Amino acid sequence: MSASAAAEAIREGNITSQELVQAYIQQINAHEEQIGAWAHFDADYAMQQAKEADLHRKSGQSLGALHGVPVGIKDIFDTKDMPTEDGTELHKGRTPAYDSTCVSLLRQAGAVIMGKTVTTEMAVLSPGKTRNPHNPSHTPGGSSSGSAAAVAANMIPLALGTQTNGSVIRPASYCGVVGYKPSYGLISRYRVLQQSLKLDQVGIFARDVRDAALIAEQLMDYDERDPAMQTRMHPRLLEIIEGGVLVPPRMIFVKTPAWQEADADVHEGFAELVDFLGDHIEEIDLTHLLEDVVKWHKILMETDIAKSFQREYAQGEGVMSPELRSMIERGNKTLAVDYNEAAEHIKALNTAMDEIMHEYDAILTPATTGEAPAGLDSTGSPVFCTPWSYCGMPSVTLPLMQGSNGLPLGVQLVSSRGDDARLLRTAEWLTQHIEAS
Repeated sequence: MSASAAAEAIREGNITSQELVQAYIQQINAHEEQIGAWAHFDADYAMQQAKEADLHRKSGQSLGALHGVPVGIKDIFDTKDMPTEDGTELHKGRTPAYDSTCVSLLRQAGAVIMGKTVTTEMAVLSPGKTRNPHNPSHTPGGSSSGSAAAVAANMIPLALGTQTNGSVIRPASYCGVVGYKPSYGLISRYRVLQQSLKLDQVGIFARDVRDAALIAEQLMDYDERDPAMQTRMHPRLLEIIEGGVLVPPRMIFVKTPAWQEADADVHEGFAELVDFLGDHIEEIDLTHLLEDVVKWHKILMETDIAKSFQREYAQGEGVMSPELRSMIERGNKTLAVDYNEAAEHIKALNTAMDEIMHEYDAILTPATTGEAPAGLDSTGSPVFCTPWSYCGMPSVTLPLMQGSNGLPLGVQLVSSRGDDARLLRTAEWLTQHIEAS
């Protein structure tokens, strides 16, 4: 059952929230030992929330769009009733007094906060305990490891994550679910662990595009406490998706400068997909625009991480992973002129992309370099996500391919900053177009 169908069934009285949540608890009990998706999970508390949701419905009061539906929360979003430990021993036992804006909005929408999903260390590189549900000897990706794995293993229908580089799109691709990273500034990051104000973005995990749109709409509420947010109309995501397309969308296939890092499965899969799409797509070489993006992104991310985690580095350097320490140490050495130059290119690149995308509905590009790599010591390469995270452009990955080892391969669609509704409408069209073939 999709999250949309579950919410409707609860509203109509066909099922109760308690029945729904109990079914997911059974899935967690059956699979958590092998997958390790949860940093904090309390079945009794989840059922308590579900009981309260059912009593609320019986009282005849108005219901939110996610009333009684369980949602998993990446363990870097503050929750007033659960620990928020950020995947690090340095924050062990941390119990916030307030919810993050995202969690507060989910509660307002009636969602059951099922628990906290595993994150990599401080949402950076060092893996947590989570394994890929399709093959536990392979990584689930990161940093939103637990959120992607929990949705893929049917432990929850929806989950929150974040992306500073590739932390939503990559694990969604590896785990075979829909991952959606909205445009920069559409969802508040207030009381979410900060890496980089210029790059951090909240994202969604779901099993289909409509579910991703449903939960995203509940979160796109202006919050003046996040300096990236702007006062503007909320995108009517579901309305535009359900309206369908008047004419088939036009897309461009962009290999990006990272194309040679992709394996044979990606090369062959996208060649077949582009051929299948025929007149709906054309290939455009954007190397001249994107060739320095990885360098610029790294400068911003590492410098901002050094600033954001300076207290943790001073107090617990020895507890940190070597990877995180190295990032902080490199960031501390960044020259101001290099940082400012890297930041200035964001606006210029978005302007150039807007001009190109004026004639197209979406960019088609790989989500990852291939299937989830074997082993649990790395979360894989984010290189196919980097340009769009740097620009703050909306992106979505769809579980439309499979690699030679039988693991999922995501197809990533990207659109202009702020053009989220058209992006998701195109994603829904592509999904249906392939399913109908």
